[in-house]
Amino acid sequence: MAQQRMMLKFAKWHIWLGWLVGVPVLMWTVTGLVMVAKPIEEVRGNHLRKEAAPAALPADTRIAISLPSGSTKPVSSVTTRVERGETITRIAYLDGTSDRFAADGRRMGQVSEVEARLLVAQEIIGGDKVTGTSRFAADDVPLDFRRPLPVWQVRLADGTHVYVGTETGEIEAVRTRWWRTFDFVWGLHIMDLQTREDTHHPILILFAVLSVLGALLGCILMFRRRKARVAA
Repeated sequence: MAQQRMMLKFAKWHIWLGWLVGVPVLMWTVTGLVMVAKPIEEVRGNHLRKEAAPAALPADTRIAISLPSGSTKPVSSVTTRVERGETITRIAYLDGTSDRFAADGRRMGQVSEVEARLLVAQEIIGGDKVTGTSRFAADDVPLDFRRPLPVWQVRLADGTHVYVGTETGEIEAVRTRWWRTFDFVWGLHIMDLQTREDTHHPILILFAVLSVLGALLGCILMFRRRKARVAA
């Protein structure tokens, strides 16, 4: 009798937990299905990037670059390549900033709107169909970029947003319409629609624990009932 009363209590708890966590469990399942509906490379827009062989530097290329006398920034990388017929050297610093230099060592200014458009047209499929551009400071970037870098946002006719670094002169991100859908359902999945990055917060942990308890109670009841049927 005591065991039967315990099973009845488990059944009641299971019903209440089912009502409580039913919506989150359904949301996790649906959002998970949406997130795996397309390959992650397509979500990231990699299929829109044109595959072009890197242009080789002329054999007689000589580059002399001198950093400002007061510069103490640690350098993380130095790269030189030909872009749109011009030899450009980039110096990336450990603090996330960077500088561009021409072949004669002259420091280049920030990427202009025209340069950003030309870069997108050259490296992105459909990049010549621009509907608008906007410039954003490092501390005011759109939600679908979320990196502290100053960028140009180049909007394409198919809804894709291409972000070009104003300092780096490179395509920093490609955000398709599907990426933004993916990002929204990811926020639902982790229950964080504000930053969409916090995967460790009390609400998510609470519902996850309650869902685990509900599943365990369901397993106990299922095997108990199956055992009772066999005994009968």
